[in-house]
Amino acid sequence: MTFLLGIAMSCILVACGGGEQTTEKQETAKTEEVKVEETKKEQTTPSDNTATATVADLPGKGIYTTYCSVCHQADGKGVPNMNPPLVNKEWVGGDKTRLIKVVLNGLNEPITVNGEKYQGVMASHDFLTDKQIANVLTFIRKSFGNDYEAITEEEVAEVRKNNKK
Repeated sequence: MTFLLGIAMSCILVACGGGEQTTEKQETAKTEEVKVEETKKEQTTPSDNTATATVADLPGKGIYTTYCSVCHQADGKGVPNMNPPLVNKEWVGGDKTRLIKVVLNGLNEPITVNGEKYQGVMASHDFLTDKQIANVLTFIRKSFGNDYEAITEEEVAEVRKNNKK
């Protein structure tokens, strides 16, 4: 009986002492969890000031990752003979209207970019809002070694309004 009483007392003492350790561990875990959430929030909170924002801050990054990176790759280098790279003056840094129309209408014809032919089909992304298209095109025009002027929501709205497929 004394043996069982000793075990019971030991369990109570361990539980009390262990509870303190568990609480301390839980507090540390909660602190770490908050830090992780704050970091995530900082990484995903878009900056509206594209002049001072880093590329990672641009709101179009998530849209690019979701809709564009599968074909154009995470690094923007594309796939040889299929999907063109997004590092070039002619298409990315050139005529904004043409670039907006490619997103709105897609592209189903061979093109030559940086002297190489590409024959992949790009689907229309006209389901994206004007703001989303402006954001993703600005992200592309500021990423992958590019440093071109942003595309505004108003520019996309104007092209969409006058869009002829």
